[in-house]
Amino acid sequence: MALALFAGEDYEEVWVRLSETLADWGCWDPSQGTVTTGGLTQARQRLGHEPVKEVFAQVAVPPATEDTPGAFLGPWRKMSMDGLEWDVPATGPNIAAFGFPGTAEDAAAAFPKARAVTIGECASHAPVLAAIGPCTSKGSGEQSLARELYPRLKPDWLLIADRNFYNWQDWCTAADTGTALLWRVNRGKARDKILQAARGGEDLDPEKARYARVIEYEVPDREGDGKDELIALITTITEFPDAPAAVLAQAYHDRWEHETGNRQLKTYLRGPGKILRPESPDMVRQEIWGYLLTHYAISALICTAATAAGIDPDRVKFKRTVRIIRRRAPGPAFPP
Repeated sequence: MALALFAGEDYEEVWVRLSETLADWGCWDPSQGTVTTGGLTQARQRLGHEPVKEVFAQVAVPPATEDTPGAFLGPWRKMSMDGLEWDVPATGPNIAAFGFPGTAEDAAAAFPKARAVTIGECASHAPVLAAIGPCTSKGSGEQSLARELYPRLKPDWLLIADRNFYNWQDWCTAADTGTALLWRVNRGKARDKILQAARGGEDLDPEKARYARVIEYEVPDREGDGKDELIALITTITEFPDAPAAVLAQAYHDRWEHETGNRQLKTYLRGPGKILRPESPDMVRQEIWGYLLTHYAISALICTAATAAGIDPDRVKFKRTVRIIRRRAPGPAFPP
């Protein structure tokens, strides 16, 4: 987590910043010996990525409360799902484990990439579920990684997702958890055939059709790509009084809060254009889990402070918060 917080510093400088605070707390005696880059690397290798992943699984819960502005739609906590990619060093093991994006012709000019899919809270931008995998191999797409997350969905969530995540089986799997869904879809011929059969009084195969609510609308004054495009949403919230169509359409656009969270993580925390440090796949995964934990900790801190002040967490600047934490790190508000 300290490596993620001080992404621009080398191992030894990060350790100095961390150990000075530990010494102030009486948790570290500098006379115990000198910590070197090699020693820190070996310690990270002994640890591996699984314990860091487990820490994230245990501590990353949605931090917003009922008093946090914009956190809920009725009884549902607004959550969103999206993917992001990480450049990793072009070592043989990393190339074999993660692969290059794009075509073979592009590979020589690109870094290998690791991919992550996260589910986060719209109001706080805090990631609470994540899956990490390669960028190019069978079963490495965002849909495949998202399937690792569906069994951990909560019944009081409203999961918002773009059309990239929709397919029939995944929709059914996610819906069966009891989580409310609001996903964008492409209008296809299969839907039209099912509607035609239903209107004709035919019995529908429950394995091929489910009752859902469709909301369609346009944003005619939006500039650029998508102008005058028909947006089609499907939701498991079928009762109109629970959430009118206009309210759900507005809630869908909270999905963009996830894009803001990804930008906070990759641009303000990691730094624009930077690649991760590790030269081995296990350490790459460990470092990504460290970044996710650090982003969660900062987002939760912002959300808690904003809620106490009665303001929207969006009004607290993430970049400024990172600067404050770095100056005081780890500090009492951001313990190691």
